[in-house]
Amino acid sequence: MRPTVPTSRSQRPRPWSESGRGVRHRQTEARHTATRAHALGERRVASVALPPVTRVPVRDDLRALEGYHSPQVDVRVRLNTNESPVEPPAAWRDAFAAEMSRVEWHRYPDRAATALRAGIAEVHGVAPEQVFAANGSNEVLQTILLTFAGPGRTVCTFEPTYQLHAHIARLTGVRVSETDRSPDFTLDLPAALAAIEREQPSVTFLCSPNNPTGLVEPPANVRAVLQAVTSLPTPGLLVVDEAYAQFAGWSALELLDEDTPVVVSRTFSKTWSMAGTRLGYVIGPRWFVSELDKVILPYHLDAAKQIAGRLALRFVGEMEERVQMIVAERERIVRALDALPVDQVPSGANFVLFRPRGVPGRKVWQGLLDRSVLVRDCSSWPRLDDCLRVTVGTPDENDAFLAALQEVLP
Repeated sequence: MRPTVPTSRSQRPRPWSESGRGVRHRQTEARHTATRAHALGERRVASVALPPVTRVPVRDDLRALEGYHSPQVDVRVRLNTNESPVEPPAAWRDAFAAEMSRVEWHRYPDRAATALRAGIAEVHGVAPEQVFAANGSNEVLQTILLTFAGPGRTVCTFEPTYQLHAHIARLTGVRVSETDRSPDFTLDLPAALAAIEREQPSVTFLCSPNNPTGLVEPPANVRAVLQAVTSLPTPGLLVVDEAYAQFAGWSALELLDEDTPVVVSRTFSKTWSMAGTRLGYVIGPRWFVSELDKVILPYHLDAAKQIAGRLALRFVGEMEERVQMIVAERERIVRALDALPVDQVPSGANFVLFRPRGVPGRKVWQGLLDRSVLVRDCSSWPRLDDCLRVTVGTPDENDAFLAALQEVLP
C-alpha cells in the first residue's frame, strides 16, 4: 500500500520563508516526525519533497525603488542623522518612568491621543482639533499622502530636498514631479510656480529649513507657492516640513487658517531630544485633521509615546536652551569651515552641508570614518556630488570633527 502523509497541524505548510529556509524547515520537520513515529512503534512515513517557494511579484511601480539607507556604524563621534547631541532633562526621565509604572498595559491606549494633542495645541496656540500626531513625522507625511494624493494624482517637490518626500509619495502610487532648485540650492521660484501650474499637484512639499542644505525658505516664497496651489482649478495642499524650524527665525505656522490649504509638520526627534521615541505631528485646518483621522490605523500611538510627548511639553524652557547651544555651536562650525578648503551652504538648521575642494567627498567621508567620526555622505541626492553633511554635536564632538577634518583635507 502506498504510504500516506499525516495531516496533523505540525506538518501543515507554514506561510513563511527567508531565502528558502521555510522549505528546508518543513522538509526537516517531516523527516523528524516520521522518525519519532517509528520510535513509538507507529508506521514509518516516507519524506516528501515539497515544491520550491514561489515569490510574489511586487507592484510594477515599486520594483525599481530602493529603501532608505543611512549607515549605522559604531563610532566615537556620530554626526550623520541630525539627532540632538544631548538627552532630555533628567526631570523628564523621572516623570516618564513614574507614569510608565502606572500604565494599564492590558488596555489599548487613548485612540485619539487626546492629552498629547491638547498639549501640542497649547504650545502652538491652536485648537486640539488642528493637531494630528503619529509615529514620527514620516508617518505624518505618509498619512497626508494616503489621504490627499494616491493613484491618478501628482505631488510636487523641489530638489534637492528631504528624500522621503518623494519616496513616501511613490509608495502611495502617486506621480511625483521633481523640479530643480537654483544652482545655490535656493528655491527657483519662477520654475516652481511654472511646475505647479503645469502639473496641477494635489500636494506640494516645501522643507524649511531644507534638508540636506539647511536653507530657510523666505516667507515671500512660501506665500507665493501657497497662492499658486490655492489658485489651481482644483486647489492643492501645501505641506511645509519644519522638522528643524526651532533653529530658524521664521515659521509657516503664521500662515495657518481654516480656509487656507497649508499645513506644517514638526517632530520631537530634533529639538526635543527624543529621536528614540519616534513621534511627530502636523498642524492644519480642522477639516484637514478630520480627514487624516479617517485614514490612520486605530490605536496607532502607543501609551509610551503619548506619555513621552506630553511630558516633554512641560520642558519648553530647557528645549529652547538646547536650541541656543546648538545654534551657537553651529556658528562655530561655520566659522571654522570658512578657514578650510570647503564650500558650505548657509544653514538655519542643526547641520551644515559642505563640499570639499580638490578631493572627492567620499574620500573625506572615509577619512573621517577612519578617525571614528561619522558624517552623512549626501552624494546620492540630486546635484550634491561630493557633498557631506555634519550634524551639530556637543562642543567636544564638534572639536573632534573639526580636528579630524583638518587632518583629512589636503
